[in-house]
Amino acid sequence: MVSEVRGVKILFISRTEIEELLLMHDVIRAVEEAFRAKGLGKVQMPSKSYVYLDRYGGDFRVMPAYLEESGATGVKIVNVHPRNPKEFNLPTVMATILLLDQRTGEPLAIMDGTHITNLRTGAGGAIAAKYLARRNSHTAGMVGAGIQARAQLMALSELFEIERVKVCSRTPESARRYAEEMSKRLGVDIRVVSEPEEAVKDVDIVVTSTPSRIPLVLDEWVAEGTHINAIGADAPGKEEIDPLLLKRAKIVVDDWRQAAHSGEINVPLAKGLITKDDIYGELGEIVAGKKCGRASEEEITVFDSTGLAIQDVATAWFVYQKAREEGKGSEMEL
Repeated sequence: MVSEVRGVKILFISRTEIEELLLMHDVIRAVEEAFRAKGLGKVQMPSKSYVYLDRYGGDFRVMPAYLEESGATGVKIVNVHPRNPKEFNLPTVMATILLLDQRTGEPLAIMDGTHITNLRTGAGGAIAAKYLARRNSHTAGMVGAGIQARAQLMALSELFEIERVKVCSRTPESARRYAEEMSKRLGVDIRVVSEPEEAVKDVDIVVTSTPSRIPLVLDEWVAEGTHINAIGADAPGKEEIDPLLLKRAKIVVDDWRQAAHSGEINVPLAKGLITKDDIYGELGEIVAGKKCGRASEEEITVFDSTGLAIQDVATAWFVYQKAREEGKGSEMEL
């Protein structure tokens, strides 16, 4: 006799609840552990799948992951639609995350992934800087002044004593708003500059977070010892960094396959300007202690961030556990 199959209940966690539950230092801890697990070969993460919606100038990506040590299992679906803010009053990036029980495969939770995406990307940049930037880094140059530029500076400020920031944007008003908001939030001196050259000269850490398809940061502007977080390139054809600069830098990627397909290195690789031999390694290898990070004060380092499903699932798993502990979220039966 077959027993009656029980109903499946799932916890819905809203963005408002996630914002209450999740602090940047929690995200940094969860994401660093995810990179360590990847470096040790203890995660499963198939390549990110893209669906291109050319008619609307956007795409969506499907990102599954399983972290074997913690049991965190799930998938994120995230879109990128650059026309959203002007045409629909919606964010460019929106995401939803579904978590599963590793024992049974039943859904455990569904939650907004937009805020998680923003924070985990910022956390990834800060972790890269922890291992690749000079330890006494106090200054930053931001090329781009959007949501991700905010998350990057918030995360960097958790690990470094950032004292001075320069910011530039395609639209000066965006840079002005960024400077006002972030200086008030972090108590940091932030100066608006008009060109990327001004933003990246004489700073310790450079962050690029634009949708550019042409290099914005040129080789001759960047001094020895600089660390660069290249965040913007997340699809084929995008690039922000001069290939000549990549040739004299130590390049660290979050994931070789993703970076080769859609990260900062995708265009110079396709053009034959660099090869796989020019890539030093993956961030997870450094976090796990398999490779060293910064080797000298003079070294130029570049982190090519494409955003990994393990970052999303690890962060969402933390949110789910904390929501259960604190009685947050709404339980629904499917």
